[in-house]
Amino acid sequence: MPDNASKQRILIVEESATLRYMLGKTIQKQGYELTSVDSFESAIETLQASAMQLNAIIVGWPNYEHFAESKQLLVMLDREPYSSVPVILLSNDAELDLLNWMSTRKSTALVPWENYQELVDSLQSMLNPELQEPVIEQSRVETGQDHTRVLFVDDSKSIRVYYQRLLERNGYDVITACSVAEAYDIACEQPLDIAIVDYFMPEQNGYVLCQKLRDNPKTSEIRTSVITGTYLDSVIRDCLQAGAIECMFKNEAEELFLARLSGMRRFIEVQRSIEQQRENLAAILESVGEGVYGVDKDGFVTFMNPAALKVLGISDVKPLLGKNAYGAFHFNKQDIGRDLLKEAYYSGEQLKGWETMFRHQSGKEIPVDCTLYPLSVNGKQEGSVIAFRDISDRKMMEEKLRWQATHDHLTGLYNRRYFENALETEIKNVKRTDIMSALVYLDLDRFKYVNDTAGHEVGDKLLVDISEVINKHLRRHDIAARIGGDEFALTLKNVDEKTAVSIADEIRTSLSNLRVSHEDKSYHVNASFGIAMMDIPDVSAGDVMANADIACHISKRMGRNQTHLYEQSSDERNTMGSELGWSARIREALEKDMFQLHYQPIMKMSDIDLINLPAQDGVLWQRHLNEVDNIYSYEVLVRMIDEHGDLHYPDSFIPTAERFNMMTDIDMWVLENALQEVVATGVSSKKIRLSINISGNTVDSDSSLEKIKSLIEQYNINPRTLTFEVTETCAIANLEQANDFINELRKIGCRFSLDDFGSGFCSFSQLKNLPTDFVKIDGQFVRSMARGATDRAIVTAMNDVAHSLGRYTVAEYVESPEIVRLLKICGVDKVQGNYISMPLHELPSENVIRFKQKHH
Repeated sequence: MPDNASKQRILIVEESATLRYMLGKTIQKQGYELTSVDSFESAIETLQASAMQLNAIIVGWPNYEHFAESKQLLVMLDREPYSSVPVILLSNDAELDLLNWMSTRKSTALVPWENYQELVDSLQSMLNPELQEPVIEQSRVETGQDHTRVLFVDDSKSIRVYYQRLLERNGYDVITACSVAEAYDIACEQPLDIAIVDYFMPEQNGYVLCQKLRDNPKTSEIRTSVITGTYLDSVIRDCLQAGAIECMFKNEAEELFLARLSGMRRFIEVQRSIEQQRENLAAILESVGEGVYGVDKDGFVTFMNPAALKVLGISDVKPLLGKNAYGAFHFNKQDIGRDLLKEAYYSGEQLKGWETMFRHQSGKEIPVDCTLYPLSVNGKQEGSVIAFRDISDRKMMEEKLRWQATHDHLTGLYNRRYFENALETEIKNVKRTDIMSALVYLDLDRFKYVNDTAGHEVGDKLLVDISEVINKHLRRHDIAARIGGDEFALTLKNVDEKTAVSIADEIRTSLSNLRVSHEDKSYHVNASFGIAMMDIPDVSAGDVMANADIACHISKRMGRNQTHLYEQSSDERNTMGSELGWSARIREALEKDMFQLHYQPIMKMSDIDLINLPAQDGVLWQRHLNEVDNIYSYEVLVRMIDEHGDLHYPDSFIPTAERFNMMTDIDMWVLENALQEVVATGVSSKKIRLSINISGNTVDSDSSLEKIKSLIEQYNINPRTLTFEVTETCAIANLEQANDFINELRKIGCRFSLDDFGSGFCSFSQLKNLPTDFVKIDGQFVRSMARGATDRAIVTAMNDVAHSLGRYTVAEYVESPEIVRLLKICGVDKVQGNYISMPLHELPSENVIRFKQKHH
């Protein structure tokens, strides 16, 4: 960044408020002074009102045609005082007219919206061209003037004067010389276009000068002609061999002499035009953020722009020119398969979005995304132009997401989804090979007590230590997963009953000796183990999980910290604690209203005073309640009460509800009871906004749409106060139906949020495919932001992706003032978590709000 960046003013023209905000944030980070307008009409008025001192202009080009104001803006940018101001256009589908306009205007660049991060590099290269390297080694004709400059050489002064006057009358700039030596010195010192040389001169004949001008690289571009008073074949032959392109005669008519000279001048003007176009194209290549290079029809490099050189770690393009591109920087790997890019060099077939590997100068692999455009002249392939970009960051993000999609973020063990898929595979292997395997299910005893007493941080530390203990006892092919808050599952391969029990007991004994200290207190937990062998005929993965769950529940009833091996003959009746038991409890809870709703507040980042952040949890929300005329937003959370009055969190019963297709019933219970609570608050209901979770099964359900509309109408609730958070988006089977479901509710005013964004690949796909208004960033990334740069980078990336698609963002699991500050830097719109407020047991009524405001 140059030192004077703070003095450089940039004008941004973009209609979308979100994209304008995103561009402004990107530009302001570099220290530039920023002016933004929200339409082309405003841009024209701003530029016409006063001649602004602008260093660059950034224009978000509209993706529709016949936009008169945009065309008018281009006309203004071609006129003083803005004709020399650098312009960067952001567009995904530029029209041909726009590309033609760019090719004729200096200091103009095009950056695709999807690569808008490259805007900064393009801007800096245009504002500081002296720091950029040339694209191609070029020979330039520096004429210095628009007129054609002619050197006339003759030993006769009278002839020199005659022709000088004739040429000057016809618009030529003329310099004269009386000898070959004098003429050669002038040609070496001054820019010339044409040399007209008398053949017969005293010291050296004119063909010698033609020869010297041709052989000197500094003067080889000068077009030479010999003039003589005598027609001799030997004279013409000597001159043409020496490099002259024309032979003139002193006794021919002036009109014929001028006509010959005019032909030479037209050739020079065409050459100048071609050179100018080449320079314009080279300038465009230098300013684009993507790497661009060209190859001929045999795959040899013809040019390469600075962005490409930078990606490949090459400082000078010259050694690369004429080299085979495949051998020069393709990453040759035996197992990489077909290299379609290499094949396209020779075939001339267009190639789009091909991912391959290039080789950096240091030897490391660089993943790139390539697009190849064939170059044809008169229907004949002459080569190709290849645009590429380094996708290392994207690949790292994909690898991170791939890991997150299959692993538990806290412990590093596999997650439930991966484990269930692996269990299906293992059962098939057992049936095929008759080599026995076992499933071990373990549930921690008294873990909730540790969490409630010592706090989540100690609880998390204990879970991590437990995972490490489990891993130490597993063999190479065994699998361990965290499948719930305090539940783990193991697949032990190639074991009999005795070995399975022995391994489980070893782990259980080690866990009993595990301790975590906090504030001079020592905490530990035991675990109850349930083992199910995979030897039952026609057993399914669900059956094995249920059997292990039953065995684990029996261990708990035996006094906890026990290991029990499932016996089909004696344990079938012990279903309480298994998924079948849970399903019965869920049905009973639905019938007897044994669910309970809690409400966790959500705050806009703009309502939070970052300077005066309190240290205590919940104080921010209390301040918010004290303010008059505020809106109060909550996420509705559901809990289940068992027959003993104990409260169960969603992790305990939601997996079973999903498996037994009871999620839609739970969703409808939550919605109806939440709407009843809103109505019960009285007048304050108009200030309440609720975010209610609905599962992918509900979105897929044919009848749920009408039920939701009916409940909203029954309780006379304004639909604009409701946001539905779509959970388990990967479970959505019919995307078209899901889109119809969401659009129907959005038509009446409801809004939608994509929950747990970033927890797997499907969430990125659904962000593109589902018409949601909000994105809730997965809490596993948010809660770890203060501990490492990786999670901060991931949250920032997800926030930028959501904003670029016009979605607002909500961050959950906000548990400290430091995380609030980091989220503000990332640009997140809303926050929720225990630091903002613990979940509340009821919504505040109008009387409660007035009391708090009165005593504020």
